[in-house]
Amino acid sequence: MMIPNQITLEALARLPIGEIVALPAAELARLQHDVGEALRKARLTVAWLDGALSQKYAERARAARADAEKDFGVARFTDGDVTVVADLPKKVEWDQHDLADLVERIKAEGEDPRDYVEVSLKVSERKYGSWPAHIRKAFEPCRTVHPGKETFQLILAGGDA
Repeated sequence: MMIPNQITLEALARLPIGEIVALPAAELARLQHDVGEALRKARLTVAWLDGALSQKYAERARAARADAEKDFGVARFTDGDVTVVADLPKKVEWDQHDLADLVERIKAEGEDPRDYVEVSLKVSERKYGSWPAHIRKAFEPCRTVHPGKETFQLILAGGDA
């Protein structure tokens, strides 16, 4: 049941940010909850529809790709007056251990592995925090910390998160 003067999600999308900022915390908490629920329902609806589209068109898309002699990428076909564009992206994964061995072999042969591979080194923040101080100090010049996106969760008194 909507209480009079409550802002709807449709109205919220049209409000100037200054008016949203001026809303009472309880109203912001309600809106945050309502937006979260709407997003959850929308994601479920998208997943349900995507599942149906996959059942309807996956075999035709596979056949269209086979006709084009390709395993991945875009397949186009028609269903009545509708053009269906089915995109099956290629996801490539490289075995990190094997690549590291290969990089060492390339180095041993006197070549620069950077001519063939991109190397990215990472340090787990959890591990970094557990290192002895002298080790952390050695790594500090290599480390830059940037803030992430701040989030806020508003919880009404007596309500659950």
